[in-house]
Amino acid sequence: MPERVLRFSPAERAVHRATGLLFLVCLLTAVALYVAPVAQLVGRRLLVETVHEWSGLLLPVPALIGLWSGPFRADLRRVDHFAEHDRRWLASLGSSDPRRGRFAGKFNAGQKVWASWLAGAVLVMLGTGLLLWFKFALDVVPRAGVVLVHDVVAYALVVVVAGHVYKAIADPEARRGMRTGAVRRSWAAREHALWLGQSSSPSADQASQAADDAA
Repeated sequence: MPERVLRFSPAERAVHRATGLLFLVCLLTAVALYVAPVAQLVGRRLLVETVHEWSGLLLPVPALIGLWSGPFRADLRRVDHFAEHDRRWLASLGSSDPRRGRFAGKFNAGQKVWASWLAGAVLVMLGTGLLLWFKFALDVVPRAGVVLVHDVVAYALVVVVAGHVYKAIADPEARRGMRTGAVRRSWAAREHALWLGQSSSPSADQASQAADDAA
């Protein structure tokens, strides 16, 4: 039995990296626009604003291109499906023994909630950003409200993404899986037992989906 199992395809890893890079550009340009000392240091406000707008507009593009990949589409279906074992996983977070009953498919309940929230937040940021970009739309939509929503969701994104990065730093094997595509079988058995039971099958995508649909 191989020591390592394939977790992410090259296309999935490329989508993750491209999305992360675009988010980083959005964040850095936002800091250069709205934090006064940094804005004074960087200057060239029009250029920074243009880069910020286009990186935000392009943020959903890697995922849209990724839809051409079968493994990526299969993982989207997994994230979109919330099974009974996911509800038990969330309920176990308040337990004195959090490991008890925490069985997961390829993605645990926390990862599914995170991915769904991120997708919604990106859409809100894109919508409010477009309203601010095409200023004529602000004739019917109050600018102050659009700015407030854009800023609040942006701050929330920073906090949630920081939590995501923190969790990744705390789990080297999860990082290795995203970097190389493969993870140790022992890690998969501990963290994603329902997925591991099917991952060595020739029809890994379909079988892993079936494991997520179980229970």
